[in-house]
Amino acid sequence: MKKTALISVYDKTGLTDFAKELISLGFEIISTGGTYKHLKDAGIKVTAVKDLTSFPEILGGRVKTLHPKIFAGILSEKDNPSHIKDMEEHSLLNIDLVVVNLYPFKETISKPGVSVAEAIEEIDIGGVSLIRAAAKNFKYVYTLVNPIQYQDFLKNYNDTFNLELSSKLAYEAFSNIADYDVAIQDYFGNLNPNDKSREWIELKGKTHLRYGENPHQKAFLYKDNFDEIFEVLHGKELSYNNILDIDAAINIISEFKDDGPACAIIKHGNPSGIAVSNNLLKAYLDAFSTDKVSAYGGIIIFNGKIDFKTSLEVDKLFTEIILAPDFEDEALELLKKKKNRRLLKFNFFKNAFEFKKINGGVLYQEKDDIVLNQDELKVVTEIHPTKEQLQDMHFAFKVVKHTKSNAVVFVKDKKTVGIGAGQPSRVDSTKIAVMKAKMFNIDLKDSIVASDAYFPFSDGVEELAKAGAIGVIQPGGSVRDDEVIKKADELKLTMVFTGIRHFRH
Repeated sequence: MKKTALISVYDKTGLTDFAKELISLGFEIISTGGTYKHLKDAGIKVTAVKDLTSFPEILGGRVKTLHPKIFAGILSEKDNPSHIKDMEEHSLLNIDLVVVNLYPFKETISKPGVSVAEAIEEIDIGGVSLIRAAAKNFKYVYTLVNPIQYQDFLKNYNDTFNLELSSKLAYEAFSNIADYDVAIQDYFGNLNPNDKSREWIELKGKTHLRYGENPHQKAFLYKDNFDEIFEVLHGKELSYNNILDIDAAINIISEFKDDGPACAIIKHGNPSGIAVSNNLLKAYLDAFSTDKVSAYGGIIIFNGKIDFKTSLEVDKLFTEIILAPDFEDEALELLKKKKNRRLLKFNFFKNAFEFKKINGGVLYQEKDDIVLNQDELKVVTEIHPTKEQLQDMHFAFKVVKHTKSNAVVFVKDKKTVGIGAGQPSRVDSTKIAVMKAKMFNIDLKDSIVASDAYFPFSDGVEELAKAGAIGVIQPGGSVRDDEVIKKADELKLTMVFTGIRHFRH
């Protein structure tokens, strides 16, 4: 029994040989425009779609296959009496195979200087419609959307309809047009960057990880633009936990992108020390001094190119990962000597949103990327902060933003001197920060403290003052703000409200 294949492709790789094989299997071929000419020139017997529809290609090729004679042929159920009657009554031809690949929209928009007019001409209409129709009717019609499928199709094709093969091809067809539509959606989203009504990510690759948070958990990394942000220079493969810490690290260091040489040390998603100084070596030593125990086995990230002198000091500490925008050649060679240490280059990148899978759904939120505006700070105490204290307040509030709640961060001279994180009580977090400072002989006298949320009671402020703090930056907003401010005045503290909360669960 004769079969009919509709072929309309942009990418003609392997097409001639494939068409010849189809003819040998008993297929008749109908085709359009450039595909028709390509096959005709190759000496292959082919019928033009316009001859079947008795309607020419119009609008410069925008309308070729959008015709009832084509779509009835694709969508008819071959064992449905009503469909059979309609097909016979209108002298319609059943189509058994649809071979279509789409205009190169992604490739076109990736070229520099492409205009909107050029981009929209590469938005395929007829091709997507043909693929969707054929994939919908997969119980009767095969769909091929990529030349790499040709050989597998020929290998598995026989006169008995292969429903398993057709179902697999339908899945690939719908995946193909979904990917195509997301690219178009992304393009129009970039034309309207201020419209955040819809956000999405495109996952381009699946990487098997050794395991998840624990060895008994399977894990994968599904990539969006991961490879555009990170480049692994050395070391064994990244683990699930490594990637979580890397994400925390780049989020933190991005706060200090333009603040002078900066270093952050991360452990289990929390900063164990952060500092800004006049060079990377000093920034590292100051960050490390905050907590010399927790830094062991952690992650170190810099906001600038690692020089050899800094690498000599960093090399003394066992760390899982070192990240920087770049490495001096000598520094890279030195740090590579430890086989299991991972070295990564990164590009600063700003995400607009984030997702988190939960039972029963997915949480979406915009990233917490608000920038503290000094003009909007509200001094609420009798004592006003000095210029230097305000600088430390800004620094401390950046750090507390990336420290798990309840978070309290002590800072002096643009370096952390005590960090308390992840406790049910803000007072408990304060006590942990003070305890850590004492452990490493750090004097908290005259320090500035940032809190990620308001103080619900004045006891938290008392703990800070007892430790030696002289200034506090916090969101404010408690029903007991007046009580907290009064206590700060009694203790001769300076306090500012930001109006911005930075909970991090």
